[in-house]
Amino acid sequence: QVQLVESGGGPVQAGGSLRLSCAASGSIFSIRAMGWYRQAPGKQRELVANVISVGRKNYAEGVKGRFTISRDNAKNMVDLQMNSLKPEDTAVYYCNAEGVLTTPLWRESSYWGQGTQVTVSS
Repeated sequence: QVQLVESGGGPVQAGGSLRLSCAASGSIFSIRAMGWYRQAPGKQRELVANVISVGRKNYAEGVKGRFTISRDNAKNMVDLQMNSLKPEDTAVYYCNAEGVLTTPLWRESSYWGQGTQVTVSS
């Protein structure tokens, strides 16, 4: 069984910073991509940023230049540094791991964290 445990998040004023962290645990052999999605009230869940195993990083247009994603493959961890936060960044942020290959059955699946609330006040 694979678990994603998130930390960070909380309330912050516009212009402030927050750091989200996510650690994947379990019988993990490899993870193809790790990243963060967010879902605001009444909206669909959307990709914020992710890192593919080869090191390629993808960012949503609205966070480029403000958010930085980093991944530690050895520890199966991914962090999201969020700077210059705006009220429109308010959402529940979810950690995601795609292409998780686990032992001993050598199955590949995707997993989600429980979500952490980020609230940016103006």
